Amino acid sequence: MYGAGGGPDCRGAGVGTGGLKSAQRRMTHLTRVQADFQQYLLRGDTGIERHVVGTDRVPIGTRLEIYGGGYGARLTEALETNFPVLAQLLGEVDFAELASAYIRAHDSTFASIRYYGGALADFLAQDPAYADIPLLAELARWEWVMTETFDAADAPALEASALGGIAPEEWAELRFQWHPSIRRVQLRWNVPQIWKALTGQAERPEPRLTAEAEQWLLWRKDLEIFFRSLPPSEAAALDAARTGSSFGELCELLCTWVDEAAAPAHAAGFLREWLQSGLIVGRAATS
Repeated sequence: MYGAGGGPDCRGAGVGTGGLKSAQRRMTHLTRVQADFQQYLLRGDTGIERHVVGTDRVPIGTRLEIYGGGYGARLTEALETNFPVLAQLLGEVDFAELASAYIRAHDSTFASIRYYGGALADFLAQDPAYADIPLLAELARWEWVMTETFDAADAPALEASALGGIAPEEWAELRFQWHPSIRRVQLRWNVPQIWKALTGQAERPEPRLTAEAEQWLLWRKDLEIFFRSLPPSEAAALDAARTGSSFGELCELLCTWVDEAAAPAHAAGFLREWLQSGLIVGRAATS
């Protein structure tokens, strides 16, 4: 609109009450369509069908299945990527059934489906269809921890020579900083051996339940993941050291397994192994 003088007349140029209400109605409708579509993808709800136009050639159900089937397929692929040995052990049909059940119970809450599947171990341990086979839950937990180990940040390892100049009286208060990739897991089944056999195309060992839970350590060097079992004394010492215990406190802790005179040498042996493995990345400030 232009005024009598030829310039623009801004009176009434804005969105009027009717226009604003129309825009609000359109936004409300869009929100409802999006919500219905999400519920179709996640739960299979059919409310979205009233917003979709079908034809004789391509009916509504076919149009929706293009998206619904694609959503489930992508999440199934993500689970197979994160749990390749579990998928191999179960076989294509049984793994697809597991994936469908997990997808129904757990929505994808991450921007990247790389991180989808973090609750699969708990799902396998609790779901009645799988809880009677605890090996599956432990295998899922192992594979997820390996994913975390691989994805963790990197850090340069501390050289053993860096400790050479520490005065004897300072050792009792010595604390360390640890590599971000370190993970610890406790297992009752011979899952690492099964995983190693299947990834190496070797003969798979029979599932075996250990008399007591075994402690395992995982870490990464460059792009390679390493793991090994830990004796109870080293597991306790490592856990304590990673939560801030000093070298002197580790010696006291190890008196549970060895006599007081042998504890410092025992702790020093663990420390040497941790340094050689690249687990320690620096000295921490003393408290």
